[in-house]
Amino acid sequence: MSEHHQADSSATTPDDGEPGFRPRSVAAVPLSEIAEVLGVTVPEQDSGGGVTGISLNSRAVEPGDLYMALPGASRHGADFVPQAVESGAVAVVTDDAGARQLALAGEQPVPVLIVQEPRTAVGRLSALIYRSQPAEGGHPTLFGVTGTNGKTTTTYFINSLLRALGKTPGLIGTIEILAGGDPIPSLLTTPESTDVHGLLALMRERGLEAASMEVSSHAISYHRVDGVMFDVAGFTNLTQDHLDLHGDMEEYFRTKAELFTAARARRAVVTVDDGWGRQLARMADIPVTTLSTTPDDVEADWHVASVASRGLGTEFELVHKDGGSLRVHTGLPGDFNVANAALATAMVAASGVDLEVLQAALDQHDPFTVSVPGRMQLISTAPAAVVDFAHNPDALARALKAVRSAEEGSRVIVVFGATGQRDQGKRPTMGAIAARLADVVIITDDDPHDEDAAAIRADVLAGARAAVEKEGLDSEIVESHPRDEAIRLAVELATSKDTILVAGRGHEVWQEVKGVNLALDDRVELRAALTSKGFSVSTDQRIES
Repeated sequence: MSEHHQADSSATTPDDGEPGFRPRSVAAVPLSEIAEVLGVTVPEQDSGGGVTGISLNSRAVEPGDLYMALPGASRHGADFVPQAVESGAVAVVTDDAGARQLALAGEQPVPVLIVQEPRTAVGRLSALIYRSQPAEGGHPTLFGVTGTNGKTTTTYFINSLLRALGKTPGLIGTIEILAGGDPIPSLLTTPESTDVHGLLALMRERGLEAASMEVSSHAISYHRVDGVMFDVAGFTNLTQDHLDLHGDMEEYFRTKAELFTAARARRAVVTVDDGWGRQLARMADIPVTTLSTTPDDVEADWHVASVASRGLGTEFELVHKDGGSLRVHTGLPGDFNVANAALATAMVAASGVDLEVLQAALDQHDPFTVSVPGRMQLISTAPAAVVDFAHNPDALARALKAVRSAEEGSRVIVVFGATGQRDQGKRPTMGAIAARLADVVIITDDDPHDEDAAAIRADVLAGARAAVEKEGLDSEIVESHPRDEAIRLAVELATSKDTILVAGRGHEVWQEVKGVNLALDDRVELRAALTSKGFSVSTDQRIES
């Protein structure tokens, strides 16, 4: 899912302030205590009120809430104070600009606390109000996974392994949020900090023993994980992505590295397959366990060895430099899923689980054969048809290599595009990668957002065609849109021994075009096209998100 950010506190998203993100019971926090945390004073006559919730969205305010009136992209949250108060807000926190707006509007019926940078206070206040991770304990062991690729699969693997160990885990991520009840669809890789702390408190209230969370660079930049302490932080890899936000790879790395500090995590497991991982392991100021998927890298604390194919997946050994080892299997294809499984295993081990107990869970439950919606999701086997979230150069290259069959005469047909209003530099690069690694390249639309879809396709096509011409490639390059037609074209071109990869959107069920969300699920479209042509499709309903 492409990350986005809307600072305007009036903007509503499905995962901003939903009742399902809060614990049922919250002990009131005196307003005087909140003022003390902010370093401001509150008039004595206003200091006795209690706060039982916090919201950035005036339309999601509940009685007893503290309303955070933040500056936004187009409107200031102060514009919506009347709605917030009407819904039950007992106090407002805002900045100087918001305070001026409120002063011009007249005397306010609730206390207004003024701070220089209210955005940076949201996480601390959310932790205080919801008591999400109290010092006395009793809250879930929290695993946080960051990196460019593999975050979602690794968190699913961690949760599956925790269940195999007999624990009840929660999940906060791209696809869904689990807090012991029904899944909650997610729009952002990491929700706003008000919701993160509310969810952690809800998990504690429901007796969950552990939880895993995807931590994107956007989440760190936009303060969505402020005030959260991770018991184990994990790093997958770093490749080009999100440079529209960060500008360059160095800044992207520095943002990720903030997770590996004593203010945010107690210990870490870092994959050191690339230079970024090795640099992170050196500079982190918390205890770090290193992990390498290179068999001869015995300098790492854990390394992958004895890799062998088993069905569509892989079995391998995870060997510790002190001599201990674990036998691990993943049913998902691709060397990147070996890395994801190894990281999940090492992170759970780092939380204090005994290796013998861990091995028994791995043997008895095969936890890494869990299906992850939209991540190397197998829709049919003849032809092999796969939907994957690969939406950046490294992920696309890995996915294309993973689906390549050894069967003579088998072709790889890929359908993909690029997201609008995002890092434009990766578009021609992805086109060139597809031309090198696929036999038929069908370039279509991803989520154009407000950008011209034809111009996006042109950027990707230019990279593909340039690679064909300069490198003498014999891949076929095709432009087809809209996306559902491109998927149907791929199926029409396929024989039963070919492989179709539909990449870029994974589990997503909406396509945003000029501000309009159009219903579009690659898995549904691919199944329909395959069925229409007479091919059999998977009936495994576990793969549905």
